[in-house]
Amino acid sequence: MNKKKRILSGMRPTGPLHLGNLHGALANWLEMQKKYDCFFFIADWHALTSNYEDTGSISEYVRDMMVDWLSVGLSPDTNTLFVQSHIKEHAELFLLLSMITPVPWLERNPTYKDQILQLSNKDLSTFGFLGYPVLQAADIIMYKADGVPVGIDQVPHVEITREIARRFNYLYRKVFPEPESILTKTPKILGLDRRKMSKSYNNAIYLSDSPDNIASSVARMITDPQRAKKNDPGNPDICNVFEFHKLYSNKETANNINKECRKAQIGCVECKKIMAQNLIDTLEPIRAKREYYKARRETVDEIIKEGCNKARKVAQQTMEEVKSAMKI
Repeated sequence: MNKKKRILSGMRPTGPLHLGNLHGALANWLEMQKKYDCFFFIADWHALTSNYEDTGSISEYVRDMMVDWLSVGLSPDTNTLFVQSHIKEHAELFLLLSMITPVPWLERNPTYKDQILQLSNKDLSTFGFLGYPVLQAADIIMYKADGVPVGIDQVPHVEITREIARRFNYLYRKVFPEPESILTKTPKILGLDRRKMSKSYNNAIYLSDSPDNIASSVARMITDPQRAKKNDPGNPDICNVFEFHKLYSNKETANNINKECRKAQIGCVECKKIMAQNLIDTLEPIRAKREYYKARRETVDEIIKEGCNKARKVAQQTMEEVKSAMKI
């Protein structure tokens, strides 16, 4: 029997999860848990790299994130679900890897430059922000992951991890495999205003939203900007609401909307109402599970504890190998 390949991925607990998180990561994780040995972690130390001035909500976001993970169907029985900061070995390996990682490797990281521009309202001139790829490398190679599920824009992150692992193996002895990028497909899903769905843009639909909140959010969505009146023919190809129909309405409904919109046989208000109801119906099982776990705080804490215990055993074994290789 072939041993399952191991993958690792994580999310920063910076607020409630939204549909972008569901389709950008969680939907892929749900498929991967069927065929991989999966380690999924809540990256609370990574949240500090840009949110170090406001840390009061992070611990609650951690629990809420685990609730969302469980609610969408991630299984604590088949996956290792854990919290980064509960495994102190991550910090130890981060320190050791930082001793061998050249600064130019970090400065050329494209995300480093992009984030400084996008988050110009924050002071990101910190060692923690510059060095977060090293912490990310520690997270990944700690568990000797064979692969990391990423979008195409995140491949450079994994490449830095591969370089760091390669350098460690060269300087000491081979301890770490070089993880591969596992490219994942994500459907096109934008926020209410057609920008990337994001908490910071206030344009997101959250997994925790009530049906009324979802209906209200959908009503505000930007549609075909060239369709000024109901009797103007629309173009679903450039309408964000139609992108949601393709995800949340059945094929027959989506096809009918497509045809009727082009002939001005359906208005945007009615189109939104149909999509909103289908979205609400699709999210109902997740919403029900969220209520279940929100009412069972101790159960969630126990799941976190058990997941961290499983991860810690692997991390401790890895650190024994690291210290032996480095002769420290």
